[in-house]
Amino acid sequence: MKKIPRRFWRKLTKTKLYNFIPDKWAVAIKYRNHFYKKLNLKDPETFNEKLQWLKLYDRKPEYTRMVDKYLAKDYVADVIGKEYIIPTLGVWRSFDEIDFDALPEKFVLKCNHGSGDVVICKDKAKFDIAAARKKLNAAIKQDYYKVSREWPYKNVPRRIIAEEYLEDNETHDARDYKFFCFNGEVKCFKVDFDRFTGRHANWYDCDRNLLPYGEKVCLPDFHKQLDFPNIMPEMINIAEKLSRGIPFLRVDFYYVNKKIYSGELTFYPAAGFKPFTDMEWDRIMGGWLKLPEQKTT
Repeated sequence: MKKIPRRFWRKLTKTKLYNFIPDKWAVAIKYRNHFYKKLNLKDPETFNEKLQWLKLYDRKPEYTRMVDKYLAKDYVADVIGKEYIIPTLGVWRSFDEIDFDALPEKFVLKCNHGSGDVVICKDKAKFDIAAARKKLNAAIKQDYYKVSREWPYKNVPRRIIAEEYLEDNETHDARDYKFFCFNGEVKCFKVDFDRFTGRHANWYDCDRNLLPYGEKVCLPDFHKQLDFPNIMPEMINIAEKLSRGIPFLRVDFYYVNKKIYSGELTFYPAAGFKPFTDMEWDRIMGGWLKLPEQKTT
C-alpha cells in the first residue's frame, strides 16, 4: 500500500473535516505533523507525548474553570488569596457591548478562553477600536478544543474581559514567569522577556541556573542576563499550592513593581505540539510527568 504523503495530513488539520475526527486520531495526526514520528499513547515517554495522553484521559470538570481566565481568578483567590489577582475592569459577551468610556486610560483586553490574542491600550485617545474589534472578534470565535483537542476549553463560555494594564516602573515591562509543576512540585521555570521587541524565553532550574534548552517557537537568548527577585521562593511556593494534586500544570505569574500577579493556568503548553531546541529535554521532562493510573481504551 502506498504511503500517504505528509503534506496530506498537514492539509487535513486545516479542513472542516478535521473537526469531526475522533480526538485520539486528531492528536495523533497533529503530533506526527510536528514531530515527524508516531504518537505513542500506550507507553508515552516524552513530555509532549504525555500531554496528549492527558488531553484524552485526564478530564476533570474543574479544569474548565481553571482555564477560563475570568473564572480562574476565583480559583486562584480561593487557593492563595485575592491579593495575587489582576483587577478585572469589565466582562462582556461581545466586543460591541464594551463601554470604553468607563475604562481607564490604560487597559488590556483579552478573551477568557484565548491564548496570546491580547489587545493593549496605553493611551485611550490613540486607541484603534476598529483594529481591536477585528482582532477580538476573530479571537472569540477560536475553538481550542477543535484545533488541538484541549478538552478543558470545550465548555468555556466565551467572553471578553478587560484588566488593569501592568507595567513595571523600572523595566517598563511585565516580566512573565512560567513554572512547570509536576504533581504539585516545581521542577523548572521559564522567563519570557522582550515581549514587544522580539520575544525570547530562557529556561532555569529551581536554583535559577540557566538550562541549555529552549523551545523552537520562542528561542532562548543565552547571552541575556536576568536578575531574579528575592521573592522567587514565594512564587515557587504558591505555584505548588495551585498545582497540588494535578499531574501537570504550568502556573504563570507576573512580577510588577515588587508585586506578584497571577497570569494563567495552562495544562498543555503550546498544546503539546512545539518541539524543543534539543529533544532530549522533551524526554527529561517526560520522566518528571507521572501519569494517573487509567485505562486508555
